Amino acid sequence: MGVTRTPLALAALASAAVPGLDPAFVEGVISLPGHQFDVAFINDTQHRRWVLRAPMSAAAGAQMDVSVSLLGLLARRLPFSVPTPKGFVSLREGGRAVVYPYITGRPLNFAQLPSGPGIAAELGRALAALHNVDLVLCDEAGLTSYDPDTYRTRRLADLDRAAATGHVPTGLLSRWERSLEEVSLWRFAPTPTHGDLTGDEVLAVFDDDTDATTGHVCGLTSWENAKVADPADDFATLVTQASPSAFDSVLEAYAGARTDQPDKNLERRARLAGELKLVAEPLTAVGSGDQGCVQACAEKLRQLAADTVDERGTNTGSEPLASTSLSGRTASRDPRLTEAPGIRDVDVTETMNVSKKAEVTETIEVLPESEITEPIEVLREPEITETIEVLRDAVVTGGDEDTAADRHFESTANERAVR
Repeated sequence: MGVTRTPLALAALASAAVPGLDPAFVEGVISLPGHQFDVAFINDTQHRRWVLRAPMSAAAGAQMDVSVSLLGLLARRLPFSVPTPKGFVSLREGGRAVVYPYITGRPLNFAQLPSGPGIAAELGRALAALHNVDLVLCDEAGLTSYDPDTYRTRRLADLDRAAATGHVPTGLLSRWERSLEEVSLWRFAPTPTHGDLTGDEVLAVFDDDTDATTGHVCGLTSWENAKVADPADDFATLVTQASPSAFDSVLEAYAGARTDQPDKNLERRARLAGELKLVAEPLTAVGSGDQGCVQACAEKLRQLAADTVDERGTNTGSEPLASTSLSGRTASRDPRLTEAPGIRDVDVTETMNVSKKAEVTETIEVLPESEITEPIEVLREPEITETIEVLRDAVVTGGDEDTAADRHFESTANERAVR
């Protein structure tokens, strides 16, 4: 894992990145293995809410720079919000951090997505809008682009690397290889893709908080893995978590809103892509040397292999099972939801009021774009006449106060979203 920073350090970076941003309260998001960014939510003295993302490595920083270029082009062409950078600040170890205005909305829980018109159809139309974007814009942003055969070959190479770890069951390897070698399955028209779309990155608002079907997609976040590739990738998590009827509602609305008709194998490739997400996990775990993580990844792969074997002990074929659950994760929590009713608790590494009278004792070096070479001491002593108290309107203590809409969502503090 790369550099990690305290919430106070992230607040100082945000203040240096955006003129007039005077932090009053900061929430630092828990950083887990595999995360590439330090993330903090900052409330300022003007009652504005911001999101800061600071890359932990040079590779993450390079990904972020490409996504920033893309978002500038997408912002005016999509029917929902995307993060719009308002400031940058150079980091001592290289690269830069970015600050965005907070996008209001609730992350979706795909497992509780209702079928029919409403939020499921809205999600389908949102994905169609993204996949309809002109590829010329992606070239202009410098987005990585794959044609079908190159992408299939890349998938095979990733599978070979995972097989070399010795943790992928033979039955899974054989089934995946058959699918990847089936050339007719990989005849698709490349589109712009989000690249790592889960419910955490889809933000929704509701006309009626008691009716989950009144939802609208208001934003997509976390664009670092965006590329021109297989449109099925953006359905990979959805198809493994949503009910069949909900997924059908999404796909029907998606097909109706696409300028080009989706290919007939999109759903099958989406299910395969959902399973192949597990391929990257043992590679990351082995590279980190975390034996506990290695064993956890191996167990998930063994469970998947068991789920795809029938009662006679034979493999069920090349097509993934529709009902297989792949996440293997508990629900994570997100401080973005503290403003929504029904959310009970928030897991963050640390929350703190940025006191206006007490000196901050640590010195934080920040190198903004103007190439400041002196350390900046974060000393907050402006005159104020009242104490700012941050109240979490969404935190409730009762057990029966969730609305119907709230039950379709879960919060996550492990924020991977570019807000």
